Amino acid sequence: MNQLIIFTDLDGTLLDHDNYSWAAAREAVSELRARQIPLILNSSKTAAEIEQLRDELGNTHPFVVENGGAVYIPRGYFPEMPQNHQPNNMQLLGSDRKEILATLQAIKLEKGYQFTSFAELSAQELATLTGLSLDAAKRASMRVSSEPLTWQDSDENLINFRQTLHSAGLKLLKGGRFYHVMGQTDKATGVSLLIERYRAFYQTSTLVTVALGDAPNDQGMLECVDIPVVIKSAKSEPPVVETDQTILYTDKIGPEGWNQAILQILKQYDQKGA
Repeated sequence: MNQLIIFTDLDGTLLDHDNYSWAAAREAVSELRARQIPLILNSSKTAAEIEQLRDELGNTHPFVVENGGAVYIPRGYFPEMPQNHQPNNMQLLGSDRKEILATLQAIKLEKGYQFTSFAELSAQELATLTGLSLDAAKRASMRVSSEPLTWQDSDENLINFRQTLHSAGLKLLKGGRFYHVMGQTDKATGVSLLIERYRAFYQTSTLVTVALGDAPNDQGMLECVDIPVVIKSAKSEPPVVETDQTILYTDKIGPEGWNQAILQILKQYDQKGA
């Protein structure tokens, strides 16, 4: 017996890139919930942002934040795991944000590179930059293991900046909207950890893993699953996915493409008699 596990990016994938709505994917989301198929949100977003979205989706599954910087697993979700009194058990996988900010400040002072990180903006400035409400902008700034920034310098200095970060044990990822400074993790880090958890949990089933993403920072996640899905993007170049698996490309953008892909996968899943 097969057990589907779905991992998904958010902005530009499950969520519309411009208005952050998942309405166009409602049919597929409802179908996954009805079938009790785990849907794991895996994003550059913070835990505070994802927790609100999980409430809207009626989602009770683990989630990965800040490009693999940390994994949150609901209390009691995997019975074999040690439990605490928090609603979600947080496992930090990447670098601490305080260390990242200290490094960025030192680099800016020494090199004079022109960039602006979220920490340098007020909540109102961040809301204006992202198009988020003020409350949503505050949630976006509540980070634990990464720091988004806008780059205002030359392409040549961007290369140098990336190399400087690498020397400090950090890396730079380009997302759909921002660059993200983080430790040596990516979305695949959280996916790999959760796949092992699910494999132990569903001992009598064969896992069939699916991942959906639209941007270069989704590459690692897409490369470590059985069914990688590249969602057509109106804003960014598609990720270059190196895998032996067959890649599914959608012809619709964002949540419409997400809905299309999930319903197609479920249909194939049913036909194989899972």
